Amino acid sequence: MSGRVRSRRSVSGTFIGCSAGAARAVPGGPPAPRPGTGAAVRRLDVWKRGAVRLVCGRRSKWLVLVLWLVVLVIAAPFGAKLNDAQDNDAQSWLPGSAESTRVLSVSEEFRPEQIPAVVVYARADGLTAQDRERIAEDVRQVSALRAHGIRGAEVKGPVLDRPTAPRAAQIHVPITMDAQGWQRIAPAVDSIRDEVGRGEDGLTVHITGPGGTSADFSKAFEGIDSTLLFSAMAVVVVMLLFTFRSPVLLFVPLLGVVAALFTAQALIHVLATHAGLTVNGQSAGILTVLVFGAGTDYALLLVARYREELRRHHDRHEAMELALNRAGPAVVASGATVVLSMLVLLVAEMNSTRGLGPVAAIGVAVALLAMLTLFPALLLVFGRWIFWPAVPHEGSADPTVGGVWARTGRGIARRPRMVWGITAAVLAALSLGLFQLRAAGIANADALTGEPDSIVGQKVSARYFPAGAGDPLVIVSNADRAEGVGRTVAADPGVVPASIGVPPGTAPEHDGKVLLEATMRAPADSSEAKATVERVRDAVHAVPGADARVGGGTAALLDMDEAQTHDNYLVIPLVLVVVLLVLSVLLRALVAPLLLVGTVVLSLATALGLSALAFRHVFGYAGEDVAFPLFVFVFLVALGIDYNIFLTTRIREESVRQGTRPGVVTGLATTGAVITSAGLVLAGTFAALGTLPVLGFAEIGFAVALGVLLDTFVVRSVLVTALFLDVGRKVWWPHPLAHRDGAAARVPRPEAPVSRSSE
Repeated sequence: MSGRVRSRRSVSGTFIGCSAGAARAVPGGPPAPRPGTGAAVRRLDVWKRGAVRLVCGRRSKWLVLVLWLVVLVIAAPFGAKLNDAQDNDAQSWLPGSAESTRVLSVSEEFRPEQIPAVVVYARADGLTAQDRERIAEDVRQVSALRAHGIRGAEVKGPVLDRPTAPRAAQIHVPITMDAQGWQRIAPAVDSIRDEVGRGEDGLTVHITGPGGTSADFSKAFEGIDSTLLFSAMAVVVVMLLFTFRSPVLLFVPLLGVVAALFTAQALIHVLATHAGLTVNGQSAGILTVLVFGAGTDYALLLVARYREELRRHHDRHEAMELALNRAGPAVVASGATVVLSMLVLLVAEMNSTRGLGPVAAIGVAVALLAMLTLFPALLLVFGRWIFWPAVPHEGSADPTVGGVWARTGRGIARRPRMVWGITAAVLAALSLGLFQLRAAGIANADALTGEPDSIVGQKVSARYFPAGAGDPLVIVSNADRAEGVGRTVAADPGVVPASIGVPPGTAPEHDGKVLLEATMRAPADSSEAKATVERVRDAVHAVPGADARVGGGTAALLDMDEAQTHDNYLVIPLVLVVVLLVLSVLLRALVAPLLLVGTVVLSLATALGLSALAFRHVFGYAGEDVAFPLFVFVFLVALGIDYNIFLTTRIREESVRQGTRPGVVTGLATTGAVITSAGLVLAGTFAALGTLPVLGFAEIGFAVALGVLLDTFVVRSVLVTALFLDVGRKVWWPHPLAHRDGAAARVPRPEAPVSRSSE
């Protein structure tokens, strides 16, 4: 390599090497190494000496590829079985200490855990004699069923809506919900459907109740992994093609992300099978989106730096080594932020939320590892031609020097205070949409984007029977106080007194305890039913010596709402602390991290406000899950802070050379395009959640995608840039850089870079 070469410094000002040719020492640094050795970097940190050289070596890159190939061969069979390791029963979702969870555990001593599928027959002008004969025959047929956990011998019914001239009837069919219950609930309901049919000649037949609803949810989640995989893959392909403008380069990050996903799924399967890790449909679905989104982001940021170095170096291995050394710490810090934020979920009360933490953390950690090892090795194997048709040759001009982001930075620099003031005011005004947020839970009738048979049946049943029929309260008490507990429950106005009793197929007494059921008048997922549970709990807890506890489906919903509210108030502050600590360590400052966290919180509030307005007035959604703000917060803060990390680390690097304010403009110019592309990819992958027929996923996907776009195009590019320009070098306080802004080294940038190591 020839040409005049300048020495380079790291962001902290320590000397890390220089290229061949006439080298000069950086003022304040150690003497330059001897020229003529032909290496671009002489002193590297420990991280680079080991992992980076292994990845970038001319021979060792092949070893990296072989190692990953071996891992994939071993991992693929286990990853394909992740669905089999999912635990979607009630206790995998409920908070472990909740009263409904304890009742569920005790009730299993009386009978296996089960939920009823309710077959509803209705004819508006009254059931005919032929209808009643058909219903009786259906009862006989269903009572003979034993497959898929159907407990045909315990079928209850038919139950008529009134003794004379009935218009509707119900059959209650218990279905066992053990470890395989979630997988077989849909086949069980299908078997019942085969016997009862769908009605004809004016008689309507629907399967509803907890069993029917669970079957519809199971079908909605069926194939969720493949649906999300192909949706996310399609989004990534389109976005990468738009970003790279190369029909071949886009497949390299895609290979890396798919390898990371299969490896993460295999590791999670092993931990779920042998270490008690809880995995359910929710965490498995989010895993796919996280790995695709985060992994592609890391690939984009590494490619951008690699392309910069290819314009300055003839040897692609040397260029990759420098790219990893420069971009690697920011990528690692970003991944560590996400991993630590996800692990904070371990303090949550909700079992489903707590289980999501390690699942998501493993996925992001594996994606980070793949993007820092497999992905660079693949790029090196393919060589420069992989960028075709826009191949970055040595000495070619850097398109970011006079690009749109450079012009944007210079424009903001003219009046930064006015820019950030107006931007913050607009975002704050948009965040007022938070008053439209209804994060109080989603009723079953609104939980799926369509209207499956169980929801239709629920509405039909409510016209003729108590709305809570089929999903009763479950009360456990001491046997010698059972009669008093029963009278206390019957006294509540929200309970049907005649419905109280020992359910069929249940032992009358076990270990001094009895199990009772009671039907509520209100729909089981309504606020009125939850209020009934609270009143009944207060009443039975006051019965002396009864040691009574109240559970059941409505009680579980109530406990989940309370646990999720608790998690919102606990997890959100802890994640903010984690993000603040990571930024403080990375930037070695306090002012900049505080500013960044403040902008992310403002971005979150704006995203939630705009989402609430869209849900109310555009999509017509009935409400949001209680955990909706928490999930949106965790994903937006943990992932959205990535872009601030990439921007601010580059600004700090440039500030050492040329001062903070020029460094801000240069940092935005060099990172603007790639961060924008990364934001589009991440937003697109989360938007893929909208392809699922589950309202909760669709809402999370929309809000996170909107928040990422806001953070990418407004918060990071305008608000953060303007704040840093206005505050100036004091953003680095208490680091010495706040007092000697750019004094350590000022390296001029030529308009057209030649072959050199400096930037």
